[in-house]
Amino acid sequence: MWALLLALFAFAPAVGPALGAPGNSVLGLAPPATTEVPGSIPAPPSRPAQPPAGTANGTSEQHVRIRVIKKKKVIMKKRRKLTHPTPLVTAKPLVTSSPAGTLNSHEKQEPGCPPLGLESLRVSDSRLEASSSQSFGLGPHRGRLNIQSGLEDGDLYDGAWCAEEQDANPWFQVDAGHPARFSGVITQGRNSVWRYDWVTSYKVQFSNDSRTWWGSRNHSSGMDSVFPANSDPETPVLNLLPEPQVARFIRLLPQTWLQGGASCLRAEILACPVSDPNDLFLEAPAWGSSDPLDFRHHNYKAMRKLMKQVNEQCPNITRIYSIGKSYQGLKLYVMEMSDRPGEHELGEPEVRYVAGMHGNEALGRELLLLLMQFLCHEFLRGNPRVSRLLTEMRIHLLPSMNPDGYEIAYRQGSELVGWAEGRWNIQSIDLNHNFADLNTPLWEAQDEGQVPHIVPNHHVPLPTYYTLPNATVAPETRAVIEWMKRIPFVLSANLHGGELVVSYPFDMTRSPWAARELTPTPDDAVFRWLSTVYAGSNLAMQDTSRRPCHSQDFSMHGNIINGADWHTVPGSMNDFSYLHTNCFEVTVELSCDKFPHESELPQEWENNKDALLTYLEQVRMGIAGVVRDKDTELGIADAVIAVDGINHDVTTAWGGDYWRLLTPGDYMVTASAEGYHSVTRSCRVTFEEGPFPCNFVLTKTPKQRLRELLAAGAKVPPDLRRRLERLRGQKD
Repeated sequence: MWALLLALFAFAPAVGPALGAPGNSVLGLAPPATTEVPGSIPAPPSRPAQPPAGTANGTSEQHVRIRVIKKKKVIMKKRRKLTHPTPLVTAKPLVTSSPAGTLNSHEKQEPGCPPLGLESLRVSDSRLEASSSQSFGLGPHRGRLNIQSGLEDGDLYDGAWCAEEQDANPWFQVDAGHPARFSGVITQGRNSVWRYDWVTSYKVQFSNDSRTWWGSRNHSSGMDSVFPANSDPETPVLNLLPEPQVARFIRLLPQTWLQGGASCLRAEILACPVSDPNDLFLEAPAWGSSDPLDFRHHNYKAMRKLMKQVNEQCPNITRIYSIGKSYQGLKLYVMEMSDRPGEHELGEPEVRYVAGMHGNEALGRELLLLLMQFLCHEFLRGNPRVSRLLTEMRIHLLPSMNPDGYEIAYRQGSELVGWAEGRWNIQSIDLNHNFADLNTPLWEAQDEGQVPHIVPNHHVPLPTYYTLPNATVAPETRAVIEWMKRIPFVLSANLHGGELVVSYPFDMTRSPWAARELTPTPDDAVFRWLSTVYAGSNLAMQDTSRRPCHSQDFSMHGNIINGADWHTVPGSMNDFSYLHTNCFEVTVELSCDKFPHESELPQEWENNKDALLTYLEQVRMGIAGVVRDKDTELGIADAVIAVDGINHDVTTAWGGDYWRLLTPGDYMVTASAEGYHSVTRSCRVTFEEGPFPCNFVLTKTPKQRLRELLAAGAKVPPDLRRRLERLRGQKD
C-alpha cells in the first residue's frame, strides 16, 4: 500500500512555485490556518519513516519510529547548542518532513554547514534561476552575497537580483548540482548608490526535481514559516533552518520588502554535501590540498601560536620579530625566512609579502601563514626550489597589518562580516589611503623641469605636514614606513581580496579629480611583467570558464590592470614604496570572496601556491652588484644607480650592494655618489636565470680627497695643491 502511494506521489503533476503575494503575511507569522493563499503548495502527505542504512529487513514499524524519534531528539539537542557570533540569527520554526522521493539522510545535523558557493562563484550562473527579473543586470546571476554593482549601476552589472514590479509571487532558486543538506540562508539587499531595495521577509522551499516542492513549516501551526530578512541593504542576515532539509534545489520566496522599493536580494546558501545512495548524481569536485598545513582561520592568539610553532620547527631558517603595534596594542608580527635569519647578507635581496591591510580581507593573512608552514616543511624535506629561495634571498612575511580590524571581522564570521566591516583600523582609517602622497610633489616638480637635477626622481622625501605630531597617520602605517626604512626591500606584493586581478602603480591618477586614468610609472614594463607573472601562475585567474567577480572582466586584459586606470587611490602603499624606497610593489586581489569559508582555504592555497613562489623568484630579474670605493674597496652606501631612458633611480644599501629590476634588454647604467666620479657601463639582461652582475668601482674626486685629508689633519700633497690652484685659475 505504501509503495503504491509513494509511486503515485512521485509522478504527481508539478505545482506552481508561488506561496503568496507580498503583504499576505506578517513578518515571522504564517497565515491563519483557515486562509488558503492563492497558488500555495499544500503540505506533502506524511509517509512512514524509513529504516536507517544497515537496519534489518525484519525490523518492525514500531522499532523504526523509536529510532527516528531518537534521531530527532539528537537533532534538537544539536540545535540548542548552535551558536553564531552575531545576533542576526532569527526564529527557528520547525520544518515538516520531506515528500516522497526525497533522498533522506539519517546523519546528525552538523553544527554549521559551509556556503554552497554563490559568493565564491563555485555555483555557476546557469544554476541560478528566478521567477522574473527587472533587467539582465538584475537577473538571478547577480543574486550573490556581497556582489558589488558598477558605479553607474549599469544594466549588465547591477547589485542584486530584483524581480519585476508586477511579479506578485517572486522567487529566487539555486540548484546545488547534487543532493545537499540545506541548513541556512544568508541574505542582503541590493548594492546600489542610487536605490534602496531589500526583502524584509521570505519563505523557503525545497525540491529534488524543480517541479515538486515542499516548504519549511511552523511547528506549532503547521503552516509555512516566514523568515525575517533585512533591514538595510548591506548587513548580512542569517536564518538557520529549524531542521536541515536534504534536496537538490532551494527556493527563496520574498513575502515583504521595503515600501517603495523592489523585491531585491543577494544570498548565500549554507549546505553540507551528502552521499547519494543511488548514485543518481555526479560527485561534486573535490576541493583540497595534499600539503599537510593548518587550513583554518586564525585570530590574533592563534596566529601567534602558529608562527611560534613554525619557528620551533625550523629554528635555523626562521625569526619572528615585531615592527610595531596597532592602535589597540596588538603587535605587528613578521616571520623572516632565510638561511641566515637576522642579518642582511651582502648581495642578497630582501623581499616581502604584506597581508591584512584591510582587516576583513582575510585570505591573504591565511595564505602567508600557509606559506611560512610550507617553506618550513619543504626546506626540511630538501625541496630544491624552496632551498634556493631561502639561500638566495631574505623573505619577510607580515600576515596582519591591521590586526584590530581583523579581530572585528573574525568575530562576525566569514559569511556575516559583509563587505566593509573590519576593513578600516580602529581609528576608521583606511590604511591603503594613509601613506604620504608623494605623487603630487614629484609630478609638480616634473612639470617645472626640476627632475632629476633639483628634485630627485627617487626616494622622494616625506612632506612636512605628514611628519607633524598631529598628522592623521595610523600607528600601523608609521610602523610599516619605519620598517621600509630599516630594510632595503627590492620586491613586494600587497595581498587584498574582493576581486581577481593584479594591479600595479601608479595607483593615483595624474590628472586632478580624475576618477580613473591610465597613469603608468617609468618602470611600466617591469610592473606589467611582475603582475603578469603572478596572474599567469594563479589557477583561479587562469580559469577561462570563470565569470567576473563583480562589474569588470579583468580576464580580457590578462587579469592585470594599472591601479589608477581602475580607480584612483591617493596615498597607496604601492606608490609610496616605489617613490620613497627602492621597492617595486603590486597589489594582488586574491579572490571574489574577501573572507572565504574555512572549507575553501585548501583550494585557495592551491590557486595561489605556485604564484606566491614564482613571484618571489622574479627578484632575480634585472641587474645587481656592488658599488665600491677604488681606494678602500669598501662598499659605498646611498650611491645612485641610474638606467638610461628610465626616469627612476635606485640607491645602494649600506654595504654598497644594489638590485635593479629590469626586463630583458641592453641598458646603459650609471653609478654615482657624492664625492666620486660617475661611472657608466653597459649591462645586459637576458631571459636566463639572473640577475646579471653589474659592479662599479668609483674614484674619489679631488675635492673629496681634500676634504678627507683635511678632516684627518694631514697636509695637502703638492700635486693636489697645484691642481686645485689651476682649477681656481680657470674659474677666475
